[in-house]
Amino acid sequence: MELKVYKLDGSDSGKTIILPDEVFQIEPNQHLIYQSVRTYLSNQRQGTHKTKGRSEVRGGGKKPFRQKGTGNARQGTRRSPIMVGGGNIFGPVPHTYKLRIPKKAARLARKSALSIKAKENEIMVIEDFSFETPKTKDLQKILKDLKVEDKKTLLLLSGKNDNVYKSGRNLEKLSVMISDKAATYDLLNNKLILMQKSAVEVLCKSLIN
Repeated sequence: MELKVYKLDGSDSGKTIILPDEVFQIEPNQHLIYQSVRTYLSNQRQGTHKTKGRSEVRGGGKKPFRQKGTGNARQGTRRSPIMVGGGNIFGPVPHTYKLRIPKKAARLARKSALSIKAKENEIMVIEDFSFETPKTKDLQKILKDLKVEDKKTLLLLSGKNDNVYKSGRNLEKLSVMISDKAATYDLLNNKLILMQKSAVEVLCKSLIN
């Protein structure tokens, strides 16, 4: 698959880049995509939810009222779940939501996501760039010149670049990541994948056995 490489001002640089078919032209495996996204979202959960059971709430030292003659059901403690202020029955307790997926399956799911994006023409390649200091306005201008400022966009870099990352973190519709760190969910949860030219090689190297 061959794509144009665009300049930062949105014009055609006259250069092209070849995207390997084994990454961008495979038959998508929908089930692995589902498993990968489910695993990613599940692993975002903290699992710190908690309510108090009858052994943890206050009170219960004294019988609420006498056994007979009140017309109420007999009660031995105010901690009972059916009493106001009592404990919860089968309430949530802290536990992990961690799931895992085999590395080869995760890799195939990412390839599937990229192939879907390529088929829908939602991948764009631009020349490499950086900033001397974080400057949101400069990055915003690049997106505007490329005519993608209104699209939910994932910008993939070849490596760590704090100035570009900090420039993009205040833009509502832009996410900035290192290309080989992008999960299947990240690739699919954006309308456009915008890759720096050098990021393509890093991405493909992480996906090709």
